[in-house]
Amino acid sequence: MGGSEKVQRHRNSGKQDARQRLTQLFDAGTFVELGAFVGGVGADGNASVPADALVAGFGEIDGRPALAAAEDFTVLGGSIGDGAADKRYRLTQLASQERVPLIFMLEGAGHRLTNSHAGRRPNDLQGLADLSGQVPIVCLVMGAAAGHGALTAPMSDFVVMTEAASMFAAGPPLVKAATGEIVTKEQLGGPQVHVAVSGVAHNLCVDDEAAIDLARKYLSYFPLNAWERPAKKTHGDVEERSLDAILDLISPNSRRPYRMRKVLELLVDEGSLLEIQPKFGASVVVALARLGGHSVAIIANDPSVMAGTIDADGADKATHFMDVAGAFHLPVIFLADNPGVMGGTRAEQSGALRHAARMFVAQRRLKVPKLHVTLRKAFGFGSSIMAMNPFDGQTLSLAFPAVTLGSSPVASGADSAKLDEATRARIEAEQVGGSYQIADRMVYDDIIDPRDLRNALMRGLKLSAGRQSGVCEPRLVSGITP
Repeated sequence: MGGSEKVQRHRNSGKQDARQRLTQLFDAGTFVELGAFVGGVGADGNASVPADALVAGFGEIDGRPALAAAEDFTVLGGSIGDGAADKRYRLTQLASQERVPLIFMLEGAGHRLTNSHAGRRPNDLQGLADLSGQVPIVCLVMGAAAGHGALTAPMSDFVVMTEAASMFAAGPPLVKAATGEIVTKEQLGGPQVHVAVSGVAHNLCVDDEAAIDLARKYLSYFPLNAWERPAKKTHGDVEERSLDAILDLISPNSRRPYRMRKVLELLVDEGSLLEIQPKFGASVVVALARLGGHSVAIIANDPSVMAGTIDADGADKATHFMDVAGAFHLPVIFLADNPGVMGGTRAEQSGALRHAARMFVAQRRLKVPKLHVTLRKAFGFGSSIMAMNPFDGQTLSLAFPAVTLGSSPVASGADSAKLDEATRARIEAEQVGGSYQIADRMVYDDIIDPRDLRNALMRGLKLSAGRQSGVCEPRLVSGITP
């Protein structure tokens, strides 16, 4: 790497060096380096720019093959030389050719100013775009990542930042030169920006070790590639069971909030819940989990945040999540409890309707099994984008008994519609009895006891087993991370 002094200084900052990161990512003894001689080799056999500041290769993660690269900040600040650029593109080629996941670990200064930039050559961003939807792509940002290197993040399926990380198109010196703005790298692109506000990063981890462990866990839910199905676990908490505690969590009164995450922890196989982007668009919860041993994707409204209302950020988050889940054949479970799409001046200016429409299109186009459950309330477009509509390809469409449905809540819609008291009372009664009236028209397949939620969904997955055993075809993951 960059010499013992620089490497030790890097470790003293609380970070792992590039090779330590790869050693932890891969199963012990399985890492094989590629492109070690890139960077120029002199007569003494030593590289003038060791590995051209990018350590790369392949190995096994939980016994399955994968490719990975780690920018080496101890060599010229982890900047991308011409050789490293070729190495990055080579990894995307191999990932596509051999159909294995690809992981990038970022801590670098972007393109090196001394690059020749001569001739026609492909680049890794083209490779990542072509790779989208073929294999899982994970990006870990573990320090300052700038310019071209940082672009790897929004082109990946899953992005993790550590507390010591930051990423930006241009660093503070360039920003000051271009705009006069004086800003720190943390203010410009730290976790508080990209995890909570921009949504470019999905999850935050305290340090390198935690980020790498999270990457390994994330990949465990997915097949190696889009031509395979996720593997089923056959041990642990995989049997049917009654969710008796759910009655204490969810009140039939739709005005009383509850935390959806607690419901999901109760619902899924023990210890299998992995929430994605918990700090962004928080009124919509998206999570990976296992249900009866099956890898599933869950999209749920959280009534403890804005009553579960769907805003632009929540819709963007769910859209990208569905694209990834659909590409890798994970069944999607929708748990609806929302009063609709966010209204108001700020919501309209944020393009909430456009983002909600994109979410609707994404769920409509899903080819994987879809299982919908209305828990308490679902109004207007908020029900449609949560896959409640008939003829949306649901394997099962279910509801709890105490469900309120309608084009809008009568309490807020009656005045604008200028309804008289008798009409208002009639519509309110219809909304309160919504699940039984709609089940009478086969919009819902069944109305279930809330305690039977896990069992009903597991039986739906069994019904979809035939569809999940067919030949897989890859599909593009549309768009980039929100």
